[in-house]
Parts: sequence; structure tokens; C-alpha cells
Amino acid sequence: MGPNHDSTRLLVHGASGRMGRTVLRLCAEGVPGCTVVAAVSRSPSQRVVDGVPQFAVRELAGVPDFDVAIDFSLPEAFDPLLALCRARGAGLASGTTGLSDAQQAALDAAGTAIPVLWAANFSLGVAVLEDLVERAAAALAGWDCDIVETHHVQKKDAPSGTALVLGAAAGRAGASPRFASLRAGDVVGEHLVQFTGAGERLELVHRATSRDVFARGALLAAARLRARGPGRWRLRDLFQPA
Repeated sequence: MGPNHDSTRLLVHGASGRMGRTVLRLCAEGVPGCTVVAAVSRSPSQRVVDGVPQFAVRELAGVPDFDVAIDFSLPEAFDPLLALCRARGAGLASGTTGLSDAQQAALDAAGTAIPVLWAANFSLGVAVLEDLVERAAAALAGWDCDIVETHHVQKKDAPSGTALVLGAAAGRAGASPRFASLRAGDVVGEHLVQFTGAGERLELVHRATSRDVFARGALLAAARLRARGPGRWRLRDLFQPA
């Protein structure tokens, strides 16, 4: 993956989904330092859209060379993509939810050869929130910890992947988080982590008002991932000096 070209060459996997479409739109609008070389979806209706070659999932092996794959797809499509990234020596930034323990273990194994990143949420604010939650839980031993997440009515999984990641951060510091999920209207995503002690309460809140924040975070992560060596990286790792 030696950078002998300035722009990070991206493969967008899951291109027909909400996040895939947002990533492609932002790149078409002109994200500095990123070039989409191919988009992969289940059954593309056109061969080229806005200058980007379109590939069906079954044609994955035929995509052109790329530096990093951005993946917002489904668990059943994940394994072939990870295998391709390893074969090509390319990085992988994945936001696909619902991965099995075996698939997460495969990511760990791939990290010995290529830079990989999986994140339930690519918002930079949530990356900071995860750190704050862990620090707060460590400092507030014995306090109740509750995580309330709110999303649009179409979201099926509950608690959200982000809520589970925040809960894991609290758990690492000794807290035992409880979860509540709300589905309402077209809410993009809100997460409240509440610590309650005797006579006082601390609330840490993140609100996303546009899906663009997740796509921008994924694009920034992909560019940073390209500069890293092999490893299983976290989003917040990529915003530390290499």
C-alpha cells in the first residue's frame, strides 16, 4: 500500500445503501484527497454513474486496484470483501453492523497483514464520547449507568451498535450499563449516557442531525488508515499522530 499517488483510491462496498449513497455523493461533491475507483452493490442498474464504475457483488474480484475499501453492507457480503482486501494488500474501513464473533475474529487476523477498522459509528463526536464514557465510569464507581438511544422508525436493531460500543466502554471501567431504545420519526441518531449517584446526575449526550457526519468520518478514517501499517485500529486511534 505504499502511497505513490496523492489521492486515496476508494472502493465503496454497499454502494446502494443509505450510507454508501452518502459516501458517493460527498465524493462527487469533491472530498479532497479521495477518489472513488469503483462502487459495489447487489445489482447495479447502470455500469457507470457520475464517472464511477459500478460492479455487482458477484463481480467483486474484477474491481480495479484500490487503497482502502469503505464498507457499509450486510454481514453476508463481508467475508468476500475482507478476503479481497487481504489479497490486494488494501485497507478496510467497515461500518457493517451485525458481524458475528467469527467475523470479528477474522478482522483481528487480517490486522496482522493490512490496516483494518470496524466502527459502529463513524462520527468523530461519538469517538470522543466513547473515551469520555470510559473515563467517567472509572471516576464514578458505584453510580448507576444508563444508556438511552433514539433513532428513526426504520431502524430495526436495538440497542443500536453505537449504544453497545458505549456500554462496552463503560463496562471496561467497571460500570454495569442498562439500555433503553426509542424509535421515533426520522431521528438520525441520539445517544445519552447517564451516570446517577446520590443527589446528582451526569449526562453525556451526542446528537447527529445529518447522516453526512458518518460518511465524512468514514472518508477521513479511510485516508488516515491508508497511512497506517497493519493493525486492528479504532477510530480514535486514527486521530493520534502516526
